Amino acid sequence: MRQRLSALAAATAVALFAGACGTVTTEGETEEAGGAERQGALTVVDDAGRTVELDGPAERAVVLNSYGNEFAQAIGAGDRVVGYDRVSQTRLPYLDIPDDEVISEDLQEINYEAVVELDPDVFIVPRNGAWQEASEQLEPFGIPVVVATAWDFDVFHETIDLLGEVFGEPEGAERVSGFYDEIFGLIEERVAGTEPVRVYWETEQPYLTGLPGSGFDQIIVAAGGENIFGDLDTGGDEQAETTVDPASILERDPEVVVHEFGPSAEPTGQGRFDTLSGELFGRAGWRDLSAARDDRVFVTNGWATSGLSKALGALYLASWLHPEEFADVDPGDYLARWAEEFQGLGTEFPGEDAYVQRVS
Repeated sequence: MRQRLSALAAATAVALFAGACGTVTTEGETEEAGGAERQGALTVVDDAGRTVELDGPAERAVVLNSYGNEFAQAIGAGDRVVGYDRVSQTRLPYLDIPDDEVISEDLQEINYEAVVELDPDVFIVPRNGAWQEASEQLEPFGIPVVVATAWDFDVFHETIDLLGEVFGEPEGAERVSGFYDEIFGLIEERVAGTEPVRVYWETEQPYLTGLPGSGFDQIIVAAGGENIFGDLDTGGDEQAETTVDPASILERDPEVVVHEFGPSAEPTGQGRFDTLSGELFGRAGWRDLSAARDDRVFVTNGWATSGLSKALGALYLASWLHPEEFADVDPGDYLARWAEEFQGLGTEFPGEDAYVQRVS
C-alpha cells in the first residue's frame, strides 16, 4: 500500500473563514510547505463546520452517496470521481461504475486500503456517513475528508457551492443553482395565494411517511400542500419519518397521495407501477379516499422526485396539487433537462413515464 506525502503544512499559516458550509479561501501565491510547493491551495468549511485544507481543485475524488455523485456529474466534475459506494453504482447505472472503483457498500463500512490505493485528492461523504472515522483513517495518508450532504434540501446552495470550489467548477455549480432556483421560483409564483391541499406522502415502506423536519414535508409545504401528518412529533428522529396507523390515513383523508419508492435511474418497468397500484388500492378503505375518488394517486421513482435536492419532486407535486395554476407547465420537461443536460443521458433518457405515473 503506497503511502502519500501529507499535503498539510503545519508551518504555514493560512487565512481561514469559519462561516457557513462552502466558505473558501484560495491562496494565490506559491508557498513552501514541508519542502513541497503548494500552488493554488484552498481552504473550505464543510457541512460539519470543519475547516479543511486542499492542495487545490480535486483532480481525483472519492464521492460516497448517489446524490453527491449526481451533483458532481451536474457541475461537470463527474469524470474526476474515481471511487464510489455500492449504492451509487446501483442507482446511477449511466455512470458505468466498475466494481474496482467501489470502495464501500454503504456510508459506514469503508475499505480504507482501497481508498488509499485510488490515491484521491479528496474523500467526500455526507454528514450521515462515517466522516469522523474516515478523517482519522485517511489523515496519515494526506487524504482530506470533506463533508458535503447533497441529499439535504436545507443546505442545497451551500453544498453545490462547496462542491464547485472543491472541484474548481464554480460556473458549473452556478448553473445547477440557477436551474434549482428557476424551479422554486416558478413554484413560489404559481402557488402564491392558493389554498393548501391535504397530502399523504409515503416512502418506500407501507405507511412510512415524512414528518416536519424531513425533506418530504418541506416539499409538501413548498408545493402549496398540507402534510396530513404535519402535527406529529416522534421526539427528534434523525430522518423525521415514522410509520403511521393505517386507520389514521383514512381519518385524515388526503386529497393527493404520493408513494415514492427507492431511487434508481434504471427505467422502472410498467409491471412495478401496476403492482404498486394494486397494493395501494387493495388497502382497506383506500378506494374511498378523496385522492382515489379524484384520480390523484401517484407512484414515483425517487430518482426523479428526490432528484436535485427534491426540487423536481416539489414541481411535480405542485402541479398535482394545483393543476389550474400549472396548466401550462410540464414537469417532465424539467426532469428531461436534469437527465439530459446535467446528468449526461442525452437521447438515452427514456422519458418521464419510466419514473412517474398517475395510478388507479
